[in-house]
Amino acid sequence: MRGLISQLRTLAIAAVGALAATVAAAQPAAPEHSLLGVDCAAPPLWHCPDRACEDAVVTQEGPNVELRTRRPFFLDCPSDYRPGQKVNIVLSLHGAGSFANWQRNYFPALDVKDKYHLVIITPSSPTRIWGPVDDEYLHNMVDQVVAAVGKENVDHFILAGHSQGGLTSSRIVCTDYFKDKVDVRISLSGGRVGDVTPAGKGFGAGGPPVYKSGEPYTPPAFRFPRAAADGPPGGACDYSFIFSNGENESTPAATSPLADKFHCGARIELPEVIDPKAGYVWDASRQDPGTDGWGHYPRSGRAKVYQFPSCADGRVVADVVRIGKGHTEGYEPNITDAIIALALSAKGGKIANGAWTPPPPPPPERLPF
Repeated sequence: MRGLISQLRTLAIAAVGALAATVAAAQPAAPEHSLLGVDCAAPPLWHCPDRACEDAVVTQEGPNVELRTRRPFFLDCPSDYRPGQKVNIVLSLHGAGSFANWQRNYFPALDVKDKYHLVIITPSSPTRIWGPVDDEYLHNMVDQVVAAVGKENVDHFILAGHSQGGLTSSRIVCTDYFKDKVDVRISLSGGRVGDVTPAGKGFGAGGPPVYKSGEPYTPPAFRFPRAAADGPPGGACDYSFIFSNGENESTPAATSPLADKFHCGARIELPEVIDPKAGYVWDASRQDPGTDGWGHYPRSGRAKVYQFPSCADGRVVADVVRIGKGHTEGYEPNITDAIIALALSAKGGKIANGAWTPPPPPPPERLPF
């Protein structure tokens, strides 16, 4: 009897091994240019068309999975990516009430991923607002991506965020995890380090709906909260900073605490950026009647770009003002390109040259036999 049981066990193990080999052989080979299962050479998944991006598209959370929390995210990579190539990583955070794919198309860095060799991580909050409970998820995604590309291959790490995502970038940039990684922070209507003059043109819904209009209405003023008064402006760590918002939101002051910190020169105006092509997304839910401060339908654009030159240690401090735009009109292609170019002109290398090393990924789940 024992001999029969042993023989049956041997046959079962052999059968399982043969099945596993068959399954492995049936798996398609990884694409030539791939990163963490993403076919980098394929057209970006759920990229908005030039007009009328559908709700079913912008509400997507992403096809990639962060292995520890099992939460989804988007990962975009250069179409010619190969292991060992130098890359610039962008972590792009959506605003409150928004979605990962809305953010991905609002600030469409994926359109210049080949030009600037970008690896773009666009995460998704299940509550559609960021808080400390999400920090582990953000850390894990960065760990996962840096481990995949190799820390020595990361030229720049850019932390970007729109609205509450920008405020979140301010909250986390100098935390123990991010302070030795972030080379550049980009705040897209998410608060400036330094003074601004609010435009007073409304924020969010524009008051009484059109069918009830007729009475005078003054949109409420809105100002993003300042950083805590007990800490240095921008936090207790060093990074380059680019602030961008619409003219109908606020106008940044001609001075900056970060420019002072890095001993930059007086602010200068660079050539305007002209965009004949409109952005991809907008907020159609708050247009009855809407406000100029919140933003309207995407259209062609023009942007003023200001920079504080000659900053110490290769830092970049800059302001961007999109003329005639508000909080939610998607970024046009040329100003997106210009902002990324500004970011990459800053000193990088925190991850590549630092002591931090990403932890190994969690072990794969074992089969139940």
